[in-house]
Amino acid sequence: MSRYSRYSKSPTLSSSSSSSSVIRIKPFHYIHVLDNNKNVTRTEVGPQTFTRQEHEKVISGPDKMVIIPPRHYCIIANPVTRTKDKKIVKDKHGQIKLRHGDEEIRFEQEPFPLYYGEKLYGKVSPLQVVGPSAALRLRAIRDFQIVKGKKRVAGDEWLFEGPGTYIP
Repeated sequence: MSRYSRYSKSPTLSSSSSSSSVIRIKPFHYIHVLDNNKNVTRTEVGPQTFTRQEHEKVISGPDKMVIIPPRHYCIIANPVTRTKDKKIVKDKHGQIKLRHGDEEIRFEQEPFPLYYGEKLYGKVSPLQVVGPSAALRLRAIRDFQIVKGKKRVAGDEWLFEGPGTYIP
């Protein structure tokens, strides 16, 4: 009687080494990798051949990048924090900072990965076109200031009159 016959034909691998150590990430795909030494999750973007180190664990992926075509938009929940020159902010340990509980609307741009913690809220949607002699009734769900300097308070209601394309 073999020492493996009772359980299986071959010894089992531990859960940390059972996933492949070499991952081929296709173009426009990404993975999230947890570094167990630093307890920091990073995003690796394709195309590349990623070799997982012993102290790393692939948390998710490969996933497709978010692609927003012209005249479309999407909503990202818990977006990354960025500086004024659009660089991603990291804490002292190298972990990406998120704006938890916030949402960000993104429009047509190059394909982008979702960083660990970001979520795509809904799906990529087309911008709404309002025809002539028509309007959209809008209501603010939080305080904000329009670029022209007009201030809106949560609960305010107003009309977006057509013809035009409503940009949220």
